[in-house]
Amino acid sequence: MKPVTGAGTLTIVATPLGNAADLSPRAAEALRDADVIVAEDTRSARQLLQAGGIAKAPRILSCFDANEGARASEVAALLAGGARVALISEAGTPLVSDPGYRIVAAAIAAGARVVPVPGPSALLAALVAAGLPTDSFLFLGFPPRKPGPRRRLFESVRALPFTLVLYESPLRVGATLADLGAALGDGRRACVARELTKPHEEIVRDDLGALAARYATQRPLGEVTLVIAGADSSAAAEDVDDDELMARARHLIAEGQSTRDVARALAEMTGRARRDVYKLITSARD
Repeated sequence: MKPVTGAGTLTIVATPLGNAADLSPRAAEALRDADVIVAEDTRSARQLLQAGGIAKAPRILSCFDANEGARASEVAALLAGGARVALISEAGTPLVSDPGYRIVAAAIAAGARVVPVPGPSALLAALVAAGLPTDSFLFLGFPPRKPGPRRRLFESVRALPFTLVLYESPLRVGATLADLGAALGDGRRACVARELTKPHEEIVRDDLGALAARYATQRPLGEVTLVIAGADSSAAAEDVDDDELMARARHLIAEGQSTRDVARALAEMTGRARRDVYKLITSARD
């Protein structure tokens, strides 16, 4: 949809992860010129404006998961009236595991111009520092909190050759690394990046087994991003024999998955034909 003449502009502004010096001149200008700032956290937004030397703060509206739908309608009305609106998250790039998608969708539907101002992103910062391939990667966001759905997610990406990137709460890093090791193999290379750009930044590189053991009892502090090497596609089908495949099948079926869904997931994981995996599972159950 083309922008409507007279409609306002929504500027999506990436903001520092923790180091105020990472606020770009263009980002500062966008915040300075905005009539309204839509922010995930109004307190951190005011601190950002102060750190950026923006003395005259514009109107700031909060936008978080619980109120984003209502805010989207409000922002659409502001844009229809010609307002200049800047969208920021608490840190990093908006919409990337942060609120903002419905704001952007409403702005486009209202015919407003949408302008991205790129900048800091924990996803990209961790990826380029991990020492793992960057030519293709898959971002998983925050994995499920419950162990069952989390393990099923990791099982579903086991055979993919892409570097995996995900965010995790420091409260669950140890359990998530253990689940990753169980699903992908303890020898898979990985990286735990925390507090990126901040004074206590730490980037730990090792295999999943060693990282799971380290963080089983040591809870990391601050924001955490995990980066995991992709599968070696040439070895994927050889790594799982029939006994191991059946053990995985029994585990998934015990969690409530249907035989058909399990066969599909294990076929994708091993590179085997789905009908062969299904036949193996059903014949063993007869």
